[in-house]
Amino acid sequence: MKPLLERIAEGETLIADGAMGTMLLERGLSPGECPEALNLTRPEVLEEIAGLYLAAGADLLETNTFGASPIKLAQYHLAARMEEINRAAVGAVRQVAGARANVAACCGPSGRLLKPYGDAEPEDVYDSYVKQMECLVDAGVDCFCIETMTDLTEASLAVRAAKAVSPAVPVTATMTFDPTPKGFYTIMGVTIEQAAAGLQEAGADVVGSNCGNGIEHMIQIARAFRKSSDLPLIIQSNAGLPETRDGVSVYPETPEFMADKARELLDIGVSIIGGCCGTTPEHIRAIRQMVDSSVKR
Repeated sequence: MKPLLERIAEGETLIADGAMGTMLLERGLSPGECPEALNLTRPEVLEEIAGLYLAAGADLLETNTFGASPIKLAQYHLAARMEEINRAAVGAVRQVAGARANVAACCGPSGRLLKPYGDAEPEDVYDSYVKQMECLVDAGVDCFCIETMTDLTEASLAVRAAKAVSPAVPVTATMTFDPTPKGFYTIMGVTIEQAAAGLQEAGADVVGSNCGNGIEHMIQIARAFRKSSDLPLIIQSNAGLPETRDGVSVYPETPEFMADKARELLDIGVSIIGGCCGTTPEHIRAIRQMVDSSVKR
């Protein structure tokens, strides 16, 4: 398999996988339970999920390591098992991916607010990312997916940590934006223009957005990123925003709807298209089919 950035440079549109949390909840993860603890107790679930997304046509399979940094795991009293948790996650996905898909190391926020807004020291958060990323690189990941970030300072710390650990491993970095009357902002007040510039300065190879929005808002976000950056773009939208139906949270956007709307992402020039909350292998399969049929034309 060609390296990720080489495939993008050759004009290929890559398909990332969909939601991890949605799939874990369907397989017995309890609300409030540490998702990454399943890496140690039920690795077969991770293999099953990776297999479903691979069969759906995903080129990138993410590891269940979103909250597997020492700082985040400490909230569940699991910091001491950080290395085991990360290695188990990579091993499960690698066993399924083989040479058919890239293994993407998922890294999310620390769950702490940096000073001066909170009490977390930037150096401690940076060191936490470094420790996690060292494990991930040693375990053999193909790229980092730093995602669901709202604080540009923390996102930049994560990107810099990844590049310090392994300059050769590509880094995708995505932030989560909310629509407002004045445009899209993260909850920490970061604009798309600021995110594009800051993530590139930190060293990200691919930038974009995930979570928080359905496909129609994500198309607008992608356009704004394209105007603000020459880097390759990644977009991973939710299947809409959750609605409560009969006491159950349901994501309303169907695979067919998302795939049809995602055609606009191709026109914008998005290099990696995937899914976030509420998306399933069926969503990824529909997007894969749309991309393949569009390219053949």
